[in-house]
Amino acid sequence: MASKKEANSLIDNGTATAETTETTTTTEAPLIEVYGAREHNLKNISLQIPRNKLVVFTGISGSGKSSLAFDTIYAEGQRRYMETFSAYARSFLGGLERPNVDKIEGLSPVISIEQKTTSRNPRSTVGTITEIYDFLRLLYARTAEAFSYVTGERMIRQSDDQIVNHILDNFDKKKLIILAPVVKGRKGHYRELFEQIRKMGFVRVRVDGDLMELVPKMQVDRYKIHDIEIVIDKIIVNTEDRYRISSSVQNALTHGKGTVTILEPDTNQTYFFSRHLMDPATGIAYDDPAPNTFSFNSPYGACPTCNGLGEIQEITEESIIPDKGLSISRGGIAPLGEFRDIWVFNQIQTILKQNKLSISTPIQDIPASVLNQLLHGIDEDIIVKAKGQNFITQFEGIINFLRKQMDSDSDAIRTWINEYTQTSVCPECQGYRLKKESLHFKIDGLHIGELAQFNIGKLADWFQNLEDRLSDRQNLIARELLKEIRKRIKFLLDVGLEYLNLHRSVRTLSGGESQRIRLATQIGTQLVGVLYIMDEPSIGLHQRDNEKLINALKNLRDIGNSVIVVEHDKDMILHADHVLDIGPGAGIHGGHIVAEGSPTEIFNSGSLTSQYLSGQKHIEVHTEKRPGNGKFLELKGSTGHNLKNLSVKFPLGKLIAVTGVSGSGKSTLIHDTLYPILNKYFFNAKRDPLPYKAIEGLEHIDKVIEVDQSPIGRTPRSNPATYTGIFTDIRALFAQLPEAKIRGYSAGRFSFNVKGGRCETCEGAGMRTIEMNFLPDVYVPCETCKGKRYNRETLEVRFKGKSITDVLDMTVEKAVEYFDNQPRILRKIKILHEVGLGYITLGQQATTLSGGEAQRVKLATELAKKDTGKTFYILDEPTTGLHFEDIKHLSDVIHRLVDKGNTVLLIEHNLDMIKVADYIIDIGPEGGERGGTIVAQGTPEEVAASDKGYTARFLREELRTSQYI
Repeated sequence: MASKKEANSLIDNGTATAETTETTTTTEAPLIEVYGAREHNLKNISLQIPRNKLVVFTGISGSGKSSLAFDTIYAEGQRRYMETFSAYARSFLGGLERPNVDKIEGLSPVISIEQKTTSRNPRSTVGTITEIYDFLRLLYARTAEAFSYVTGERMIRQSDDQIVNHILDNFDKKKLIILAPVVKGRKGHYRELFEQIRKMGFVRVRVDGDLMELVPKMQVDRYKIHDIEIVIDKIIVNTEDRYRISSSVQNALTHGKGTVTILEPDTNQTYFFSRHLMDPATGIAYDDPAPNTFSFNSPYGACPTCNGLGEIQEITEESIIPDKGLSISRGGIAPLGEFRDIWVFNQIQTILKQNKLSISTPIQDIPASVLNQLLHGIDEDIIVKAKGQNFITQFEGIINFLRKQMDSDSDAIRTWINEYTQTSVCPECQGYRLKKESLHFKIDGLHIGELAQFNIGKLADWFQNLEDRLSDRQNLIARELLKEIRKRIKFLLDVGLEYLNLHRSVRTLSGGESQRIRLATQIGTQLVGVLYIMDEPSIGLHQRDNEKLINALKNLRDIGNSVIVVEHDKDMILHADHVLDIGPGAGIHGGHIVAEGSPTEIFNSGSLTSQYLSGQKHIEVHTEKRPGNGKFLELKGSTGHNLKNLSVKFPLGKLIAVTGVSGSGKSTLIHDTLYPILNKYFFNAKRDPLPYKAIEGLEHIDKVIEVDQSPIGRTPRSNPATYTGIFTDIRALFAQLPEAKIRGYSAGRFSFNVKGGRCETCEGAGMRTIEMNFLPDVYVPCETCKGKRYNRETLEVRFKGKSITDVLDMTVEKAVEYFDNQPRILRKIKILHEVGLGYITLGQQATTLSGGEAQRVKLATELAKKDTGKTFYILDEPTTGLHFEDIKHLSDVIHRLVDKGNTVLLIEHNLDMIKVADYIIDIGPEGGERGGTIVAQGTPEEVAASDKGYTARFLREELRTSQYI
């Protein structure tokens, strides 16, 4: 390892100069200096981090990388930021603690970009959080051309003088009626409107094409749609009457809110004119466009049917009748359940009896016309016999009744109804989220919704040379806007996200994708002098796209920022300016700096990380592949999203890796098509798969288990102990202790989710939530229990000298020793340890777990269950957040599952895991529209030798460096 003096020379800014005199003067680069860091498992470490450099923190999972980067450096930066608040604001943040460190010097303002998904709000999209969509809205508001949604013709706008001149030029000596439209295509009786018009001195109106005298208490049918116009003037056009015509037109425009209708009574021909955008043929007028006209989060732009979400929740025949083989009496109509003596079943019985059927008739034998009456209601009255009496009533239909309940004020009722709804694309806006008027403003023939559904790569191509397709006026307005839009699109391309589109909901993004979007947004802000701390931004990236990400981080560095990346990726480590390797082990065995310096110095340091980087250690590849059980699961004709009528065979009893560049269609095929099919077949799940033609081989497996990276909980109450079920056994153990029995404590006493044993100040959370206006909520330790969750009496019950809180604070590794004589508890904890989570605590808050850690907690939970040898496991990038050594342990666990006869399917980018698979299915060749086909399939060696697609090239190199080929 380099000495401190040598290290300082390595990290200079290149400004050192050698003098020809006897003394040499060097100008050292500024440093971030950390003294005595002891947060979590850090062992009182002191270090110097070069500023304005790309610095990578690496080391085995749980060694203390995040404790140093986020819980020490970022936490201190956040605390210093909070110190700038007023005393009043700080009084709400009194519990914000200083990290356990002696001193940090040279700290810049800090921005943290973590793995957690940015937002769960369905209105938050890639376009809104990158601000690209905001610029697009402004571009369309100022330069788009309007077209009629009826005729498709271009809308025109006329001045008052143009309207008068048109009348004089085209209707000379003709009789005309000048009308002011005040109601167009709306229901209502309009009694008050007629009275108001009469008081203004007008004597006639035109209602639905008929001229009428205004009379007191005049009204129209409130349930019909009406068009109402005020008769402003009746004239015979003459050039000498220009002043009268002009006055009447202006009066009509005032009352008609910028629109005037001209009626030629002799021919009954109607003509429309407007100060605003109007279709002369139909009279349809649009308001002048503004940026909110194109916002799906504004009532001025959002589709009224789906409220700007692009999708609606529907109750359909399929969603409420899952099995037509059942009769109504046996629960064939799922929301109603089995037959009971209630009003709705009496109504159904009456309708069926009229058609010589009964509620015992299987639904599949009920004629379609009768079933339609049951679901959608009937117009005429029916006589229902109930409790010895006859009642005359109307039957609205089961679906109509359920739809009304969707707007109920009761959470319980809405939850019940949601079980029987299906999500479908909004029929009004076709998923574009905007009202029809907004979708008829176009630039170069495309409306803003179409642009928002282009993937970023295609969008970049569309904006290329757009000026050549615009008019001089449009170019004058759009020049600066186009510059900003192109710049932000380029940032997204630079971080490998060309396959996403602007309408993609943020809640559907993986942790790595959302992190890279925020990275692109930060690059777009062009801040200087900031310290960025990132948590594994390479998650979800194929090796081909890694170079783009590394270049983006270097660009962030080059404009004058410091970048710290917590990372395991080999390429990222090798491209860093400075590397910090923390270890040597996880948990209490970590917390030391085992190597630091340039990548070359790390390479030769002899640390565990360096051994994998240099090839001294590697994950073994088995030359003998499993033969499998000879059976297949075959999915035919998948066409969801970008899949090109894809058919694929999954060999059972093997470890299968589905690979391909980011956005090639892996998740569409597995997560959105295959898994919903299996989940619906085995567990009658509600979620529908994306389109496919057929699936064969379901009889060869008995269940499916998907383990993804979604959080195990969204509050501090959820933790690995509760999720895995270990905590139930621990509470039962504490309840059996002599001290607990003497006090009469049951297992519930040791739960922090129910009253009795918990601290009532924080209600067992151990933290209090402080809501901050314009800032994220802040969690501070409870001042009563000091974060222990329980009251004093509960904590006095101890097992092996430890209270229930002490057990929750134990690492998994310690818990294995602590519960060595409790086989029921030990079995579950050992599995957590085997999947590489020995360093997390049993009670660690779910909100602090990364996506990869949450996924491994789920994996451990499933592994603790007894498998049948015919289970189909689906894992989405299980190597996320894992060091090379941890991947080796995880690989052993997964291989044990497959050795029992189960099938494990991985969606994976990590070559260390791909190379040990029995079978690879590589999808590509590119992301987005240029993906969706199978590029290569077979054993890792066969795929590597195929020389097809990007995976083959990187896999061939990986097998070679593993000394395998």
